[in-house]
Amino acid sequence: MLSTLKILWNSLKMALQELRVNKVRTFLSLLGITIGIFCVIAVFSATDSLERNIRNEVATLGSNVIYIQKMPWDDGPDMPWWKFVNRPASSIKELKPLQDRVPRADAVAFAFTSGGKKIEAGKDYMENVELMGVSQDFDKIQALDIIYGRYFSPTESNTGANVVILGGNLWQTLFPNPEAAIGSIVKVSGRNCKVIGLLKYKGEGGLVNINYDDTAILPYGFSRTIVDERRYADPFLMVKGKPDVSLGQLKDDLTGAMRAVRRLSPKQEDNFALNEITAINNDLNDIFLRINIGGLFIGIFALFVGAFGIANIMFVTVKERTNIIGLKKAIGAKRSTILLEFLLEAILLCVIGGLLGLLTVYGMAVLATKLMNFPFVLSMGNIIFGVTSSMVVGLLAGFIPAWSASRLDPVVAIRSN
Repeated sequence: MLSTLKILWNSLKMALQELRVNKVRTFLSLLGITIGIFCVIAVFSATDSLERNIRNEVATLGSNVIYIQKMPWDDGPDMPWWKFVNRPASSIKELKPLQDRVPRADAVAFAFTSGGKKIEAGKDYMENVELMGVSQDFDKIQALDIIYGRYFSPTESNTGANVVILGGNLWQTLFPNPEAAIGSIVKVSGRNCKVIGLLKYKGEGGLVNINYDDTAILPYGFSRTIVDERRYADPFLMVKGKPDVSLGQLKDDLTGAMRAVRRLSPKQEDNFALNEITAINNDLNDIFLRINIGGLFIGIFALFVGAFGIANIMFVTVKERTNIIGLKKAIGAKRSTILLEFLLEAILLCVIGGLLGLLTVYGMAVLATKLMNFPFVLSMGNIIFGVTSSMVVGLLAGFIPAWSASRLDPVVAIRSN
């Protein structure tokens, strides 16, 4: 055991010495594997960070929430839209019956959105604002990050009070001082509203981009006086299940309740869709699986090129040290010792190159996180994968040169020039 460790240590020292002596060759070898590992880990880190960001955004919709709408989310490109477009839209009149008929629901809310509105604060204004009318329990289902002010009171929701909660981009543009915004009067589509809450600015980022930065949230009763949701919007009901209730149980309860509310006979098909976030998550799984497979092919190709560079350098190294190999074998060095010496040198080259590649990815991740509103993360899993890939590439790239060195005849090797 001790002799084996001594051989390993001596081989490692010799490998380091050779790398130090041949600086240009070492640099070129490192450059190839560094680029290869950089390509692999950069692609994987980018897709992992993007997936994490998107899934976090999707999670704000609620993991145990059912959306009752006309159109289903998961019927694919062949969905018979003509069959669903004539279904009745969700109605505020269905809110109370669902609250009464679905005891497993923790909260039920009604909402609709309508874009292209104008909001004014004195001489300042913003166009293309999205107006959102919601019922009282909307905040129990959706994650509203109110940093100033408050949500609607039950009285304000029930009476349709002219109050509004402004998205981050709206209040930052219209009010330089957020404290001054609370209690101010703004005009939404020409109607006076009192500002009672301000949402945290989220900014652009990710593919899903679920945020309320350009949204003015109003109580349904008041928003109804601005927009007729039955004609100019796509209203929907949202139902959040209790913590111990599965989505399957909640969907069963809602199916029975909605059929009863809409007075459907046993022979009639459902004229509503029960949508859940798992449909989006399944689509995301397929999307990121394809992205990761594509990234893996790019990475394999990059590592393949780097491995050829390492193998070429190792063949040159074996040729240069043929005399030394012959002398070592003449004084009793075993084939395994020679093999191990060159394998360690190849693996060491690749590991150093891999670490440089990882360091480059980390630097770009920090820079991207600071310059962009996007959390770019180099995970421990990708670091381990990068180091392991470097070792495997070094082992594969160095094996044939190391094997050929270990098989040299000592007499022939000593006589070579």
